[in-house]
Amino acid sequence: MIRFRSSSIRSLSAEMKCTVRLLDDSEISCHIQRETKGQFLIDHICNYYSLLEKDYFGIRYVDPEKQRHWLEPNKSIFKQMKSHPPYTMCFRVKFYPHEPLKIKEELTRYLLYLQIKRDIFHGRLLCSFSDAAYLGACIVQAELGDYDPDEHPENYISDFKIFPKQSQKLEKKIAEMHKNEFRGQSPAVAEFNLLLKANSLETYGVDPHPCKDSFGTTTFLGFTAAGFVVFQGNKRIHLLKWCDVYKLKFEGKTFYVFGAQKEKKAVLSFHTSTPAACKHLWKCGVENQAFYKYAKSSQIKTMSSSKIFFKGSRFRYSGKVAKEVVEASSKIQREPPEVHRTNITQSRSSPSLNKQLIINMEPLQPLLPSPCEEEEIPSDEGIQLPKEEEISVPVTSSSPVKDTGKDVDLAIEQEEKMKEEPLTISELVYNPSASLLPTPVDDEIDMLFDTCPRAENEKDDTDSFEELEADENAFLIAEEEELKEARRALRWSYDFLMGNIEVNAFVKSFSRLFLVGLGLLLFVFPLFLVLLESDLQISFLHEIRQTPEFQQFHIEYYCPLRQWMACKINFIRDILGSF
Repeated sequence: MIRFRSSSIRSLSAEMKCTVRLLDDSEISCHIQRETKGQFLIDHICNYYSLLEKDYFGIRYVDPEKQRHWLEPNKSIFKQMKSHPPYTMCFRVKFYPHEPLKIKEELTRYLLYLQIKRDIFHGRLLCSFSDAAYLGACIVQAELGDYDPDEHPENYISDFKIFPKQSQKLEKKIAEMHKNEFRGQSPAVAEFNLLLKANSLETYGVDPHPCKDSFGTTTFLGFTAAGFVVFQGNKRIHLLKWCDVYKLKFEGKTFYVFGAQKEKKAVLSFHTSTPAACKHLWKCGVENQAFYKYAKSSQIKTMSSSKIFFKGSRFRYSGKVAKEVVEASSKIQREPPEVHRTNITQSRSSPSLNKQLIINMEPLQPLLPSPCEEEEIPSDEGIQLPKEEEISVPVTSSSPVKDTGKDVDLAIEQEEKMKEEPLTISELVYNPSASLLPTPVDDEIDMLFDTCPRAENEKDDTDSFEELEADENAFLIAEEEELKEARRALRWSYDFLMGNIEVNAFVKSFSRLFLVGLGLLLFVFPLFLVLLESDLQISFLHEIRQTPEFQQFHIEYYCPLRQWMACKINFIRDILGSF
C-alpha cells in the first residue's frame, strides 16, 4: 500500500484511503493526506503503468449528487471531493488523440484501445452496421487471436459483450470478418486498426452531456478535437470548429456558446438539469478548447464566466496542449515497456448496463453547416436513423415500473427483428438519477379567457336614464371612499414622522438610517461625478483634486473601475448586436 506525504511543512496525521479503478476494471489503492494534490495521484497511476504519454489521461469521480467531475491536478483532493472517505475514482482518457498515428508507444495505444472499447459498450461511439462489425472483429482478434475451429465453437462471439445492442446477425458478421480478414494480425495491429476506424467516426472522443436546447428538445453536447458538437438522437446538427468558437460561458443552468456560422455571429444556449452539471460542462469545454486549439500552453488564458456585477467562476487549463504532447512523444527514446494485456471474454462492467434499453430520440433536420463543417460532410454509409416503431424507452430505477417482464420480452423480440440498426447514445448511462424524457402534455389545453354566451333575456347596450343616474351616484360614492383612504394614509404618515405612533425601536432606527443614507447618496454621488469627470475650475473643487488621497483614489480605484465598466457595456452591446 502506497502512502503519499504532502510537501507541506505541517504534516497531518489523518490519512484517507483512495481507490482508483483502471481501464481494464482492475483497481489499485493508496492512502492520501488532506493536502495531497490531484497531480500526485495522476503521477502514481502513470508510474504504475510506466506511462510517459500521460497528458491524454485524467482521473474522474462522481459526487453524491451523481455529478461527474475531472480531478483537478493543482487542487487538494480532499477539497475537491464532496463525499466522505474512502474515495473511489476512475482512470480514463480525457483528451482523445486527434491522430492515433502520432502516438509513439504501444502502451498508450493499448490504453486508448481499452477506452474506446468501453465507449463502444456504453453506446457512446455511434457507427453503421458494417463499421460495427469491423470494430467487433478487431476486438475479437486482439483478445482471441486467429480463428481456430477446434477452440472456437459456432457461437463463440456471443461470449463477448461488445455492443449494448448485439444481434445474432451482427455476431455472424463479426465472426465472418474475424475468420477471413484478420488472420495473422497481432493484438497490437488489431488494436491499432480499431483506433484508425474509431478515429474516422463522428462521435470519436465525444463524452455526451445531456441537456435541452432553447426549444426544449433533448440534445447531447460534446467536445472533440474538431470542435464543439451537438447531437439530437443519433444525428449531428451542429459542428463549430474551435477556430469559430469565441467564448464559452455559463450562468446558473444555462450554457452559452459564442461562435460564428458562415461569417455571422451566433449564440447557442442550452439548459442543463443542475447548476453543477452546467459548470462541469463549461469546464470541459474550456479544457478541450485550450488543449486542441492553442499551439503553446503559454497562450492559454484564465477563462471567466462572470456576470456584469459579480465575479463569477474563473478557470484555467494548466496542462500541455495537443501540439506539445505530440512533440514530446516524438522525443521519447526509451525501450518500449512491456504491455500486460488482460484477456477478458466478457465485459466486467455493471450488469445493469447489459439489460438497459437504449433510447433513440427523433432528430431534427440539420441546420445549415458552418464553413468549417462543409469540409467534413459524412458519407452515405454514416449513421442511420431508426424507425419510430423501434424506439424504446429506458427503464430507470428512479421511476416505478410494473410490467418489467413484458418490456424485457418486447425488447428481446425487437432485437431479433433488428437488421442494420445503428448504435445510439444512451442517456441512461449519463443521467442515472432521472430520465431526460420530456414531461407528457395533454393535447387539450384549457383556454385562459373563455367568453360566456349572452343570455336570451340580456338587455341591449342602451340603458335608461334612471340606470345612468344610479351608475353616476355609485361612482361618486366610490370616489369619496378613495379620498377617505388617502386622508387616513396621510394622517398615519404624519403621526409616524412626528413620533405620535409607537413602533419598534429597531424599525424606527433603521428607517432613519435608510433616509439619512439615501440623502447622503443623493448628495455625495453627484459631487463625486463632478470631481472625477468634470473640469470645473471652482476653488474648493480644485483643492480637493490636488490632495494626494484623492489622486491615489482616482488612479488606483476609479480609473480601473471605469475601464471595467466600459468593457462590460461593450460586451453587452456586442451580445445585443449579435441578435
